[in-house]
Amino acid sequence: MRKNMQSANNTGYKIIAVDDEEGIVDSLSVFLKRSGYDLTGVTDPMEAIEKVKNEHFDLMILDFIMTPIHGDKVVEEIRKFNKELYILLLTGHKDLAPPLETIRKLDIQGYCEKSDKFDQLLLLIESGIKSIAQMNEIKRINDELSDTLEKLEKAYLDSIETLRYTVEAKDPYTKGHSDRVSEYSVLLGKHLGLPEDDLKTLKVGGLFHDIGKIGIPDSILLKESKLTDDEYSQIKNHPSIGAHILCNAEAFKDIIPIVKHHHEKFDGTGYPSKLKGNDIPYFARIAAIADTFDAMTSKRTYRDSLPIDVVKAEFERCSGTQFDPELAKVFLDILNNHYDEIQSIQEKYK
Repeated sequence: MRKNMQSANNTGYKIIAVDDEEGIVDSLSVFLKRSGYDLTGVTDPMEAIEKVKNEHFDLMILDFIMTPIHGDKVVEEIRKFNKELYILLLTGHKDLAPPLETIRKLDIQGYCEKSDKFDQLLLLIESGIKSIAQMNEIKRINDELSDTLEKLEKAYLDSIETLRYTVEAKDPYTKGHSDRVSEYSVLLGKHLGLPEDDLKTLKVGGLFHDIGKIGIPDSILLKESKLTDDEYSQIKNHPSIGAHILCNAEAFKDIIPIVKHHHEKFDGTGYPSKLKGNDIPYFARIAAIADTFDAMTSKRTYRDSLPIDVVKAEFERCSGTQFDPELAKVFLDILNNHYDEIQSIQEKYK
């Protein structure tokens, strides 16, 4: 009865046994297959490493004293590419077992002394299989949750994209502006040597930095003449409106500082929070440069785009007041020495 129960429970789990004594491998093979386990026996530890690299195994039974390398070295190599394999170490003598510190360091789940009877080993294997089953179940649940979260975030992202296109439909200037700010931000981030995750944040932040304009009346947003002080005050609300729109979505938590603070100035005279210097979120300081550059180089109803020499002079003049001086220096280097990268972005969104 116990044998049949084991066979039913153990189906699907693959074990590899590694021992340079062929007799031990043969005995383990007979015993474990009789207990319902799918076992592969290997006498060469180097071959075992390659097998684990190229095939899936759930659990390894590993002898410690072997040639040409000992079991701890086998584990050391396997852990370079496989962190999940459950490993049980066998020792011929307790005194020859590796130190506990080594066992922990290599993430070996257990060890036992060799014996003519495999009862203790079988208990460790059964315990290991239960742990593997639990780990697989947790992984399955996490994958399902991640998949569900991704679907929810995509649905939310699609909704915000619709809002962004609504803003662009209201304001002809905004069409293409957010895309260019996104790309200029990423370009500056690359020249700063930022990692991929940060570049992704800059990309998404640039796309949605003006989403709050959805809450600005058309009469103000589309006005061609000079804005009154009251109208300008309402325009200045768009960063806070945008941050509020995005605040309930986990997917957008990293870009909210960009949305809310891309109009702050390095000297503390910007809006909405009058933040100063390094108190302004770093990505917002990058987006501020990209946003201002696109504003100066885009054609507006009341003026043509500014010549690049004028743009450079403005960045030099406003370095340290409107812009982070270190970021302005890097962006000026792009304008002076890598302008073809700017032009390729402009051509893309003409």
